[in-house]
Amino acid sequence: MEKLILPDSNIYIEAIRSRVDPFEVFNRYLDSCEFATCGMIMLEVCRGLRTPQLLRHFRERFAVMIYLPTNNTIWERAQHLAWSMDRQGLTIPAQDQVIAACALQTGATVLTHDKHFQSIPGLKVIDRLD
Repeated sequence: MEKLILPDSNIYIEAIRSRVDPFEVFNRYLDSCEFATCGMIMLEVCRGLRTPQLLRHFRERFAVMIYLPTNNTIWERAQHLAWSMDRQGLTIPAQDQVIAACALQTGATVLTHDKHFQSIPGLKVIDRLD
């Protein structure tokens, strides 16, 4: 499998604010990587979309991406991550713990601008595609 990239919600939100279609950007990199999503990212992104047309566009694009499901194993991993990191004084939002657990379970690299992902043990993190 090619390199699997899991773009975090902030990548989509930043693109929307810049009036850029993030999926068109991802298309430029399909020869070197594949893109995935998960329910938590879809929820975070879709809840903020302002128009039905934009929501439809994002749902259609998410529907053809690799989907990383959140099963009991993912939730247990997220719980363990949150518990152990909290004990180290590193408080990371619960939704980001779930995203990290999805990435860790599948070996995906998280594409994000949130620096706190870098504190998660074993997680591969990048802040840009090139």
